[in-house]
Amino acid sequence: MNSLSKGQRITSWVLQLAAAGILLQTLFFKFTAAPESVYIFSKLGMEPWGRLGSGVTELIASLLLLVPATAATGAVLAIGVMVGAIFSHLTVLGIEVQGDGGGLFALALVVFGAACGVAFLRRKQLPIIGSRFS
Repeated sequence: MNSLSKGQRITSWVLQLAAAGILLQTLFFKFTAAPESVYIFSKLGMEPWGRLGSGVTELIASLLLLVPATAATGAVLAIGVMVGAIFSHLTVLGIEVQGDGGGLFALALVVFGAACGVAFLRRKQLPIIGSRFS
């Protein structure tokens, strides 16, 4: 089921690695209860289960993004998690969290954009609805 051109495959891989790399890097902070992560999820009223649950979800999305056959599914999962993160920043946390200059918000936007790109490029591989994109 490889209907992507060489350029599309390269673009998809760049986006997949960017999204997975960012998601995997943030897991350390979530799983070690770094003060900034604890602050964020406490402010959202979701500490510790929201922090750990989102960490597990991001780990799954990252792993799915790194396997071509499941990259589209991983992208959709990452989009869902990032919609939640972006919404939380816009409604509760603010763009800047504890003086980070908006860095976490920017990373959420990058992952969201990269995941949208992967989902679009690999849309034919999406379970259930992929066959409708022929």
